[in-house]
Amino acid sequence: MDFGFTTAAYVVAAVLFILSLGGLSGQESAKRAVWYGIAGMALAVFATLIGPGAGLWLLSLILIAAGGIIGWYVANKVEMTEMPQLVAAMHSLVGLAAVFVGFNAHFVMGHVAGLHGGEDLGTFAALVAHKSPVELNILKVELFLGIFIGAVTFTGSVIAYGKLAGKVSSAAKKLPGGHALNAGAAALSLICLIWYFNTGGLFPVILMTLAALFIGYHLIMGIGGADMPVVVSMLNSYSGWAAAAIGFSLSNDLLIVVGALVGSSGAILSYIMCKAMNRSFVSVILGGFGGTAGPAMEVEGEQVAIDADGVATALNEADSVIIVPGYGMAVAQAQGAVSELTNKLRAKGKNVRFAIHPVAGRLPGHMNVLLAEAKVPYDIVLEMDEINEDFPDTDVVIVIGSNDIVNPAAQEDPNSPIAGMPVLEVWKAKQVFVSKRGQGTGYSGIENPLFYKENTRMFYGDAKASMNALLPKLD
Repeated sequence: MDFGFTTAAYVVAAVLFILSLGGLSGQESAKRAVWYGIAGMALAVFATLIGPGAGLWLLSLILIAAGGIIGWYVANKVEMTEMPQLVAAMHSLVGLAAVFVGFNAHFVMGHVAGLHGGEDLGTFAALVAHKSPVELNILKVELFLGIFIGAVTFTGSVIAYGKLAGKVSSAAKKLPGGHALNAGAAALSLICLIWYFNTGGLFPVILMTLAALFIGYHLIMGIGGADMPVVVSMLNSYSGWAAAAIGFSLSNDLLIVVGALVGSSGAILSYIMCKAMNRSFVSVILGGFGGTAGPAMEVEGEQVAIDADGVATALNEADSVIIVPGYGMAVAQAQGAVSELTNKLRAKGKNVRFAIHPVAGRLPGHMNVLLAEAKVPYDIVLEMDEINEDFPDTDVVIVIGSNDIVNPAAQEDPNSPIAGMPVLEVWKAKQVFVSKRGQGTGYSGIENPLFYKENTRMFYGDAKASMNALLPKLD
């Protein structure tokens, strides 16, 4: 099979990936978009298997089968609440693949350089053998950058997985020396690039890989839990650029296109999310430059609890209700109970809507996915900018497992870690009920003055059980 079919198939696959990415921007088109992506990937794999350089059929089939079985197992085992850490884990695999491909390219270059002609070469080795000295130098830079980005992505994603899964502390932590260590490791990597470019030796590549692995680890350890949605998006961007670097090293046009799509879209999404959080994009990607200017404002008062009867009475008397979901809803898998509660309230003629903050949950669009899964109508799920002005005219707000995105300290305390972050101004409603397991500060460790306000009542307990307890009490 010649390059013509493979190239044509790659073009079609690239178009399908672009359609998939575009369709994911809307809830109604997301399902169709996923199928575009599946079809594009299937076509790309098929074209690669039968294209130039195809071989090792048994090994290829074994690996494809093993990957398919693992994917099927993970898809059936992982709950929606675990999707953020699953995404982070997948990013780590992309980074690791980039590292392996880069080292393989280095070894192939060395092997080809030691040949004297007449030997039977594989496809990639043949491409390397026909490169000019200038092209070989470009390949050195490409594989070096691929390994660097891949190594940063790998350890960064592993730490992100640990933080999201609760296996690593969500607090921002840095080693003594902080950002100077990151800068030193980056400088060392640059020196290794010059060293490798001039010598082609293995040692500078290994040294750079170790430095990059440290950078990935230390960058993400220095980012707190409140910024984890941005981190996931940022790592998605890193994995895209790592894939693009692999594409350059392998002279694979589809990998270059797909990597650039993922890398650029992830970077744009990270920027949009940073803007929504009033964060400096550069600060976040460099591991949290900056910080609080002084001690946070002390919160006075006490949290007043309420039972299901009290919440139900308020809902029965209310005309307008806004529900603010957060990661606590995901953990409790309460989206089904919330959907049923919504249907019951709407059947009574009440105006029920959902307010979604751009960084609610631990993954971009996390709450939208959960609500769509629970069959909540799209038209009552509104973004922060669409609904924030409506809180003063709202009778009841129910906050389910949210902390930072409804925290008035963002506006009232200039020393708060989330100072200046746009938040859902739920405290302006007539009554606020917060569904929460206990009195802790939540994933980011930031105290929330909302819980102590006069119009706020704490509805303690598991979110799913709490929502289910309300259903029979609604008239």
